Amino acid sequence: MIKAYIKESIEVKKQILNNDEIITNINKASELIISSIRQGGTIFTAGNGGSAADAQHMAGEFVSKFAIERKGLPAIALTTDSSILTAVSNDLGYENIFVRQIETLAKPGDIFIAISTSGTSPNIIKAINAARAREIVTIALTGGKVSPIDSLCDCIIKVPSSKVPIIQEAHIMIEHIICDIVETTLFKI
Repeated sequence: MIKAYIKESIEVKKQILNNDEIITNINKASELIISSIRQGGTIFTAGNGGSAADAQHMAGEFVSKFAIERKGLPAIALTTDSSILTAVSNDLGYENIFVRQIETLAKPGDIFIAISTSGTSPNIIKAINAARAREIVTIALTGGKVSPIDSLCDCIIKVPSSKVPIIQEAHIMIEHIICDIVETTLFKI
């Protein structure tokens, strides 16, 4: 069972490695983030469950550091303020927890990174639509199934799997690659 799981995880990563569209979209996402930061933009991240943890992790890598000592990069995980999350959930509904923050905090030229293994989360879809309406660049990481967010984002990175744990493992790898490209490019190591 252990070896079978590891083999499946490796196979999905091999598929990513050999898929030019995925590689191109990882690079495109990195370039969009770099361009936004150079123009004074902020990176906003969001997801639910394990994807919320990934959103926080990615924002932390930007604000703190990924691999080198450097100044912080502006990033906010929309999953971290329990007062905002519970107030918006209670007063406006759970499907609006990210929308309200996008409407309040983000400006044109910022980046919204949506992380959803299914690509069907109503609160993520609403946040993407709100971001697009405000000229905020949208990037999504999702799984291999066709989903509503596929056609909504400026850049979509689809992991070729339908298994949530495998998708999540690949997402964190992709997020780390993006952080590395952004950091290396902006700080010229």
